[in-house]
Amino acid sequence: MGDIEASDSNRSRQTVIHSLLPSKEFISSRKGLLLLGEVVLSFISFVCFAASTAAAFVTAPFIEFLAALFLLFAYSTKFNERFKGFHWPLMDFLRCVSASIIFFIISIMSVSKYPDGASKAAGVFGFVATIIFALDFYFIFNELANFLKGGDSSEEPPNTRDDDSDSDSD
Repeated sequence: MGDIEASDSNRSRQTVIHSLLPSKEFISSRKGLLLLGEVVLSFISFVCFAASTAAAFVTAPFIEFLAALFLLFAYSTKFNERFKGFHWPLMDFLRCVSASIIFFIISIMSVSKYPDGASKAAGVFGFVATIIFALDFYFIFNELANFLKGGDSSEEPPNTRDDDSDSDSD
């Protein structure tokens, strides 16, 4: 009897684990790959900064790691569709812009100012993270621009008045 209960508990554990993991459809999408790259590169640069003499820069990669991990979870589980009050693409855009600027600045400082290898590695991973974050905000910006173009054209009433005719008949 213990074997039957053990197999049921293993199945329930597996379903819980599978519900927390991102779906394969999302991970194979462009947004999923970018978010996964952001999570991995932020974590690697966090670890490198923690092991280096440039430990003052450890906070920014950690915060970006947590933010990217939250958005990876939110987008993969469709958490963002349940909360319509937030404008998720705009929040994601601002996160990517700020992250790319911050990663670029701390990477330049860690490569140029600190002589140890861990600082240099953190700077290199930070530069790669800068490129990934910049790609992400470029794609988000294009999506937002297309959305705004489509939204503006639908709100304008169609122009039925002929430009050659005057309202004055005199």
